[in-house]
Amino acid sequence: MRGMEPDHDVAIAGGGASAVLLALQLRRRWPGCRIGVAEPAARLGAGAAYATRQDEHLLNVPAGGMSADPDAPGDFVDHLRAQGFAADVAARYVPRRLYHDYLAARLRVLPGAAPHHARAEAVGYDPAGCALLLASGERLRARAVVLATGNRPRGLPVEVPAQAAGRVIGAWDHDAVAALPAAADVAIVGTGLSMVDAALGLHARGHRGRIVALSRHALLPLPHAAPGEAAVDLDALLALPLRARLHALRREAAALRRDGRPWQWLMQALRPHGVALWRSLGDADRARFLRHAVRYWDVHRHRIAPEAAAVLDAMIARGDLSLAQARLEAIAPEQGRLRLDARARDGRALQWRVDAAIDATGIETRLAHSADPLLAALREAGLVRAGPCGLGLDVDADGAVRDAGGRARDDLYAIGSLRIGAEWESVAIPELRVQAARIAARLAAHGG
Repeated sequence: MRGMEPDHDVAIAGGGASAVLLALQLRRRWPGCRIGVAEPAARLGAGAAYATRQDEHLLNVPAGGMSADPDAPGDFVDHLRAQGFAADVAARYVPRRLYHDYLAARLRVLPGAAPHHARAEAVGYDPAGCALLLASGERLRARAVVLATGNRPRGLPVEVPAQAAGRVIGAWDHDAVAALPAAADVAIVGTGLSMVDAALGLHARGHRGRIVALSRHALLPLPHAAPGEAAVDLDALLALPLRARLHALRREAAALRRDGRPWQWLMQALRPHGVALWRSLGDADRARFLRHAVRYWDVHRHRIAPEAAAVLDAMIARGDLSLAQARLEAIAPEQGRLRLDARARDGRALQWRVDAAIDATGIETRLAHSADPLLAALREAGLVRAGPCGLGLDVDADGAVRDAGGRARDDLYAIGSLRIGAEWESVAIPELRVQAARIAARLAAHGG
């Protein structure tokens, strides 16, 4: 912490859900904390996940698991019931826009002055003055800075010619997806959660054109099952290398199926232990997991609402949506449309001609490939280093960022997907709210 009196006690780079969760925890543990937030968007708490206002975009977990406060697990449900939802809302997958509304409501009733919202992107950091440098020229001086920069799209794996750029849109640009003509033929690059959003958005608006979704494995996120319990021997799993660990989990899932119980119960039992499972792997096994198993893990771990899965299944059954196991090799304009060239897994050349392409390739997690100017500046200055496998930032157990020499800084912290390399499970609310509480507790202990 710096001796000079700053404008803020804590400055937060980014204004999505992670930032709001942190602000709530800071004011709880440090009532007089002065908070500054650098976020170009008009709304705090939206970010990539909760910016949508479309009702077909549902939470990927029931409302009962989405409280912003780890010490008040029913808080989101209480909020929804106060808005008129029925008593059974805890088990429902409600529209994601309602979660943003909840965060905004909790932010409005924070004790003390509202956080200072600087409507600009953080592009640099001055460690001497502990200040975020904003694209607007403003400086947010603080006792400590928390990086909550959230998710940025990975981007297509091929260059998009300038003549084709207007026909290629991002899956997170929900308004642009919704504005596509109903008869347009559309290719979606990627088959993960972003593709689900795009497909559901098109379906909700009566889309009639052909939709093809392509990725290397062409695996869709799997649905949740009715809640239930399964036992897992965590100590035994932690003692195993990756290959033996995966074999053990397959045996457990098969045993559940034989007993007439869904495999999803096993994943739910593993859910609180994701960080421990990741940290217990050696570097070679982590790299092996990322090369060979991560996509299979993701579709089982990051499940979707059963009603969303039912819509996708119906679209596939009718032929409205087709899946292709293929790697995109080129994209080019052709007679007012787009031509996509791809390579199937068996080596065959594939080609599609469509009216528009949607980039649903997911989030960029590799620090070296990040397009975030703040992260680039911090890396160049040696103030941060990549986490394991080059993912995100290296941090200590409380989220303090480690510099190029491995020293945990006392002025710089990270929350959210930036911690994926160190913790793996670092993108969902159950982890984010705990991260926020730990960072807030540590900062309050120093400055409160």
